Formats: sequence, structure tokens, C-alpha cells
Amino acid sequence: MARLMSRHGYTISYRDGHRNRCELCTYADDSFEARQVVMETIKFVHDHPNAIDYILRSI
Repeated sequence: MARLMSRHGYTISYRDGHRNRCELCTYADDSFEARQVVMETIKFVHDHPNAIDYILRSI
């Protein structure tokens, strides 16, 4: 239970194969873990990690 309380919400913005801006929201311990989540979830981002524009932590 304590582990879930230390997690934060993150918004990851990335461009898809057609250069459309997309966002994915997830919970993670830090921005590196949030990046890993989006790379495991979205195949295009896995194949093109530089498609990520930014990762923002929610307050």
C-alpha cells in the first residue's frame, strides 16, 4: 500500500507516425519509469523513442 502512495501521475506527450500529438497518462515512481511504461504500451514509441516530446509530473 505504501508503494502506491509514493507513485505520481505522469503525462507523456509523443508524436505518432503521422506526426499527430498524442498523450498517455500513467502512474509511476519517476519519469524514467513513466517513459518505460509508454514504450511498453505504444509500439511506435518503442520503435521510435525520440518521438516522446515531454513527460510531465502531475501535482
